[in-house]
Amino acid sequence: MTAPTRTSSWRLLMANPVTVVSVALLVVIAFVAVTANWIAPYGINDVDVPNALRPPSGAHWFGTDELGRDVFSRVLVATQASMRVAVISVAFAVVVGVTVGVVSGYRGGWLDTVFMRVVDVMFAFPVLLLALAVVAILGPGVTTTILAIGIVYTPIFARVARASTMSVRVEPFVSVSRSMGTGHLYILGRHIVPNIAGPLVVQTSLSLAFAILSEAALSFLGLGIQPPQPSLGRMIFDSQGFVTLAWWMAVFPGAAIFVAVLAFNLLGDGLRDVLDPKQRTMIEARRAK
Repeated sequence: MTAPTRTSSWRLLMANPVTVVSVALLVVIAFVAVTANWIAPYGINDVDVPNALRPPSGAHWFGTDELGRDVFSRVLVATQASMRVAVISVAFAVVVGVTVGVVSGYRGGWLDTVFMRVVDVMFAFPVLLLALAVVAILGPGVTTTILAIGIVYTPIFARVARASTMSVRVEPFVSVSRSMGTGHLYILGRHIVPNIAGPLVVQTSLSLAFAILSEAALSFLGLGIQPPQPSLGRMIFDSQGFVTLAWWMAVFPGAAIFVAVLAFNLLGDGLRDVLDPKQRTMIEARRAK
């Protein structure tokens, strides 16, 4: 992608107000993920029973839970934990899935058959069920949660990378490079991967959203991040017995999940509109009228 094309893509992306809002939200979330331990006004496990179940106020912006712990501080640190799990697990899925997909799509033959049958088997299981099976085998915890989510999203990237690679490998510039005796690694790194980056970037954004949901679901079931480390899913689980007494215990962790997932999904939609040639042509045509 040339510099003018990158500039044009950036302008199209920023021309969409919904995408701009999603980027702004993600900047805030990224800031929280980096600085949560420093900006949290209270310790995440500071118990203050006399002030338990206090509603939102100037002292406790999001109120307090059943033990008097500050919900705002716990939401900040829990968001940091969710983002860390999501980013690392999706990065794992990208590295493994793209490697498998690119090699499979480029080489074809029996290697493609073997890789894709394994991917098909993994696709046969619902995402959350497969993640639960991995955690049940390896035991709950942060590392296991990251590994489980990374494993269940690897087939998605493998499929996307394989389909894109199969369409690029038949392009004339790849055939010419191959006829000149260029090595396979050079072709993959110079011609294949850069030309399939668009769909992978979009899929990464969408997968980050679903990774956050998966981490929250596992923590809600007690199989994700373990106490005393706060997690958004676990905070919602703990609030079940206090819904009528302290609505804020469930609302604010749930709102944090909602905002993060919505921001990543909206960004993914915006990136798809810019990076997909068909969608981009339609947008440019509408703007030209």
